[in-house]
Amino acid sequence: MTDITRLSEARRLAQAHGFDLDADILVGGNYVSLVVHGDVAYLSGQVPRIGKTVMVTGCVGTTVSLEQARVGAEICTLRALAILQKAVGLDRVARVLKLNVFVQSSNDFTQQSEVADAASEMLTTVFGTSCGPHARTSVGVAKLPKDAAVELDLTFALVP
Repeated sequence: MTDITRLSEARRLAQAHGFDLDADILVGGNYVSLVVHGDVAYLSGQVPRIGKTVMVTGCVGTTVSLEQARVGAEICTLRALAILQKAVGLDRVARVLKLNVFVQSSNDFTQQSEVADAASEMLTTVFGTSCGPHARTSVGVAKLPKDAAVELDLTFALVP
């Protein structure tokens, strides 16, 4: 998939979520949102924030449904794509290496993988199958920053 196709697909998905890929992504502490070392890009954790508002908050399995959590994972993914596009361009992605998804979960919620599937599906939509399947971890946690229902981070291999 070419950068134009990747970027246009990312923009289409962003528009469906009311997200602007060109908007600044604010960092909430003493860290950077992306570190590139050699030909690997490490993205910091992203919560489902649009502008200054975390769109999906609360505990999945009690106050947040599976579908709401999946939307949250998609917004997190869009934030990651926006950061990556601004810093290096989506055309430099050779492979999605690893996706880590953290779900604020009730004790009896066991569908963390289904939440993570939303992010995986979005990555496949944007990058196609040319970037190959990625490794993934999805875990339930007691609490996330800003009471976010979902947080994810990503690692990408870049074309040198």
